[in-house]
Amino acid sequence: METRIKFTKKALEALPIPPDGQRMVYHDTETPGLSLRVSSTGTKTFSVLRRPKGGKPERITLGKYPGLPIKAASKRAKEFIAELAQGNSVAAQQRRKTTEQITLEAVIADYLKARKNLKPRTISDMRQAMAETCLDWLNKPIALIKPDMVARRHRERGEKSPARANLAMRYLRALFNFAMAKYTDDEGSPLLTINPVKKLSETRAWYRVDRRQTLIKSHELAPWFQAVGNIPGADIRDYLLTVLFTGLRREEALNLKWALVDLQERTLTVLNPKNHRDHSLPVSDYLLELLTRRKEASVSEYVFTDPQGRRISNFRYAQASIEKASGIKFCIHDLRRTFATVAESLDIPAYALKRLLNHADGADVTAGYIVPNVERLRGPMQKITDYLLKAGGLKESAQVVELTQYKAGATPS
Repeated sequence: METRIKFTKKALEALPIPPDGQRMVYHDTETPGLSLRVSSTGTKTFSVLRRPKGGKPERITLGKYPGLPIKAASKRAKEFIAELAQGNSVAAQQRRKTTEQITLEAVIADYLKARKNLKPRTISDMRQAMAETCLDWLNKPIALIKPDMVARRHRERGEKSPARANLAMRYLRALFNFAMAKYTDDEGSPLLTINPVKKLSETRAWYRVDRRQTLIKSHELAPWFQAVGNIPGADIRDYLLTVLFTGLRREEALNLKWALVDLQERTLTVLNPKNHRDHSLPVSDYLLELLTRRKEASVSEYVFTDPQGRRISNFRYAQASIEKASGIKFCIHDLRRTFATVAESLDIPAYALKRLLNHADGADVTAGYIVPNVERLRGPMQKITDYLLKAGGLKESAQVVELTQYKAGATPS
């Protein structure tokens, strides 16, 4: 209900409290546009309602009574009405002012809330990159982050790690693009109009970071296999061998569950991988023996756990032991690169190789018409396994060629 009264201290203090879930609105007879809303909790709030020239009606909250006295509320209402009479949207000005106070941390929270399909690893990586490079900016209004600040911070971070400096600024660029799209006025125009990270492209300041090209070469496989076989405990050993013999990514193998391993059908499936396309692979003879042994002793839903059912996570000591014994330095992703390079050297058909690695099709229209069939990958998978075993001295010798780095997108000759 709405009523017109003269706003006086006595009149406002005598106003009744409406029933639960309802509210009363009173309009001042002395100051046109000034209103007071009374809620069922007894809260009394001043506001002004007017239509700007050529715009939509706007209600601007002024403050709560008695914290905001009647005289002050009347004065503010007149100021807002004068602004509206000139065609200025007070609500838009308030939104712009509010937006200018939004911190980088708040933008990150809004971004992560909006991007529902981001993987936990990506979220963790973004937060880590922001903490490494922009920690002192997290509580700073995003509107105060200027191009020169970005260029200077990128340069400073790049002295320690060019790759991490680039990564942090790519995340920051995405956050600004998101903020420019999310925070808009009534007409959809962005309240933030400049992405300061753009300066790095305009000045060509991005660091050139060559993609890592390391892998385990053919002549290194034998000492590597021997060193892996000698590490204490089977859990990390089996994990490393599975990554090598499947080409799975680090997290894909770590998150593998028994429910997605079919030992009878001899397949395994990775759900929602990096490209969000479920990935099924055939299990080779060698891997079938390894997984069968693990299954018999397993006490967890996950494939790679210790005897107590705890998921493995710390590879540092095992990796250091393997590197010391074999003289071969490697990271876990090198095993995927080795798998891919072996496949390419064996003239595995291009589409089969792409399916084995679960690479995105991108602009490849033809690939969109091919329905993946795990059985068609069984022969290529076994062929790759046989090569690795022979090169590693675990199977009768055969012709082994020196590996050169496989590059994603390359077509086997």
